[in-house]
Amino acid sequence: RAPPPPPPPPPRLPSLKYTVTQVPPAHVCMLLGFQHYLTMLGSTVVIPALLSVFVCVCVCECVGGIFFVSGINTLLQTTIGDRLPIIQGGSFSFLRPAFSIIAIIKATNTFETEHDRFYTMRELQGSIMGSGLLVMAVGYSGAMGALLRFVSPVVVAPTVCMVGLSLYAVGFAGVADCLEQGLMAIVAVILFSQVLKRVELPLPRGSSSSSGGGGASGRPGVRIFELFPLLWSIVVCWAVAAILTTSGAYDHTTGRRQAVCRTDHLEALAAAPWLYLPYPLQWGPPIFHAASILTMAAGALAAMIESTGDYYACARMCGAPVPPPYVISRGIGAEGLGCFMCGLFGTGNGTTSYAENIGAIGLTGVGSRRVVQAGAGIMLLLAVLGKFGALFASLPGAVVAGLFCCVFGLIAAVGLSNLQFTDQNSSRNLMIVGFAIYMALSVPHFFDTYAAAHDGQGPINTSNTHFNDIVNTLFSTPMCVALLVAFVMDNAIEGSPEERGLTHW
Repeated sequence: RAPPPPPPPPPRLPSLKYTVTQVPPAHVCMLLGFQHYLTMLGSTVVIPALLSVFVCVCVCECVGGIFFVSGINTLLQTTIGDRLPIIQGGSFSFLRPAFSIIAIIKATNTFETEHDRFYTMRELQGSIMGSGLLVMAVGYSGAMGALLRFVSPVVVAPTVCMVGLSLYAVGFAGVADCLEQGLMAIVAVILFSQVLKRVELPLPRGSSSSSGGGGASGRPGVRIFELFPLLWSIVVCWAVAAILTTSGAYDHTTGRRQAVCRTDHLEALAAAPWLYLPYPLQWGPPIFHAASILTMAAGALAAMIESTGDYYACARMCGAPVPPPYVISRGIGAEGLGCFMCGLFGTGNGTTSYAENIGAIGLTGVGSRRVVQAGAGIMLLLAVLGKFGALFASLPGAVVAGLFCCVFGLIAAVGLSNLQFTDQNSSRNLMIVGFAIYMALSVPHFFDTYAAAHDGQGPINTSNTHFNDIVNTLFSTPMCVALLVAFVMDNAIEGSPEERGLTHW
């Protein structure tokens, strides 16, 4: 008997103009790649700014290093990893384990010579490299792929949804710091991506063959606002903020408001070198301690789970099929290699997939892998040209927060859209998804508030500090909680393959 036909691929999003394998014209590729670079700026710059104070390293060198390695890791992921158009960058999941390691080092060591000040960074390097090897083992051994055979859309929907919802704290709270700039960014994104998306301008388009047969051919002009909504929003909002600053609108406001609203804070630009080329082991040989590696492994595991949800969201956005287990394994393995590269170059942080750039794909309708690779090239170039990177890093925080409100909200909606493959009238499915989303918000909130009230010590407080760090970090990560709850319930509660959506995958 002939084998049953494979399930049909998920329907392509109607707004998608270029799928993962299609290539826009070169000039469009470069502009969209630059837009990806600007989208990742806000999250990436914050990480070295938080770490540099504790590891005694210049913040401009940390920023240059993390962008340089992010470019390398993005090229690795899009070439030998999952090959989806997904940006790799620093992860906040690694910060909590890093601060735990830094606290232990400060409590047990005294530094007297100039070279000793790099000891903390060198031990972070060793712990990140060790955790990267563990992630590589999980990915390339196929263990992650084997586990994902039990994952249905009922599990993926709340997990991807939490990729967006878990970052609600950086949304309107950042907008409120400078309300006029933040609201202007939100309105600009909606205006350019939705209201003006059908406006066409007669720009060079390239031949139809160069676009890889993309859906953009055959129109008299280019929908420039639909293609570059984030870039237009940043340019307009930054220009208006600069005009307000030079006109004296913030001269007589509070110090806090001047710090977040003014655009003439160029200290980072003045301190940045014109040329800076990061190189491996620039802070000295890494220091490997088993305890530090296990502590950092908690952040690596949380980032790995977060990236797993990102892979499904990115595939949905860019018109690719649902990633099979071997593609997820390959992506996780490449992410482990990226973590190892982060440790090798001494960024003080690991790597993960960036949800905000997946949201940018949804807004622009361009899911081309080549565009993300162009963005990786821009990361490498501007990381070496330190002044340019520092200039873009001075983008007002309220504008970045306004962009995040739109992008992360879109990610949450894309996650829930996976439920279209399931029986949405099933009380079983509704219970699992609703309970997973609620617990993914409630449990991390409890862990965070408990830690804040007990000097950083989480609710899990056994005699083994490394076990405490791992469990507290995992249950403080909404994606981990959503995946765990939905995975257990979906496989423990009886449901037919059609009901769970497995027949569509």
